[in-house]
Amino acid sequence: TEVQRMVRQRVGQQAYRQAMLGYWGGACAVTGLALPQALRASHAKPWAECASDAERLDVFNGFLLSANLDVLFDSFLVSFAGSGELLVSPAISPSDQHKLGLVAGMRLRWMSLLHGPYLDFHRQRFLLLT
Repeated sequence: TEVQRMVRQRVGQQAYRQAMLGYWGGACAVTGLALPQALRASHAKPWAECASDAERLDVFNGFLLSANLDVLFDSFLVSFAGSGELLVSPAISPSDQHKLGLVAGMRLRWMSLLHGPYLDFHRQRFLLLT
């Protein structure tokens, strides 16, 4: 009933989360939800595809998102336009969008120009999959 395994662990993930909580004021970058247990530090350019540790830990390489937005963002089912507006894949039906709380007009609460290159990377992947 038990197994022993070697585990590869991301060093710095907790520091990244803390930096994201600080940058976003402890609230979701889109909804403003301020329940830490329901927030995830999500990378725009995935951890495994970053060229350096600096990219992996760069606060501008991600967004603090509620759990449902995080899983959609990580799966490239949602992204953000350059203006910060939420982009939703047509793979998510209108009915499911409603159930997920995705409504027209959702957008990032703010955005820095430094988010741009990472967000461009994410949006290109999103567009390839839609």
